[in-house]
Amino acid sequence: MAEGIMEVTDANFQSEVLDADLPVIVDFWAAWCGPCRMVGPLIEEIAKDYEGKVKVAKLNVDENRDTATKYGIMSIPTILLFKDGAVSKQVVGAMPKTALVSELGLS
Repeated sequence: MAEGIMEVTDANFQSEVLDADLPVIVDFWAAWCGPCRMVGPLIEEIAKDYEGKVKVAKLNVDENRDTATKYGIMSIPTILLFKDGAVSKQVVGAMPKTALVSELGLS
C-alpha cells in the first residue's frame, strides 16, 4: 500500500473504518480490474491532499468478500465515504480526480 493508505480486511473493517474518529474513504478494488488501476493513483493523491482530514483505505473484494457483500459492492471500483460508522457517499466507476473529490464532498 502507498503511504497514507491502509489496507482494510473483513477482520479489521470495524475497528479501522466504522469506529474511526475521522471520515474514511474506502476504495473497493481487485487486482484484475483495469479501472481500479486507473483510480488507484487518484486515491493516493487524495490521501496526501487530505491527510489529517480523512483516512483512506483500500479493500480487496476478492480477499474480503464478507465486507464487499455487506455493502452491496456489485461493480468495482466502488468508493464509499464513511462518516460516524455509516456510508455517507458512494461513487462507482473511474472518473477524474476533480470529479471524484467533488462527488465525495471533499472540495
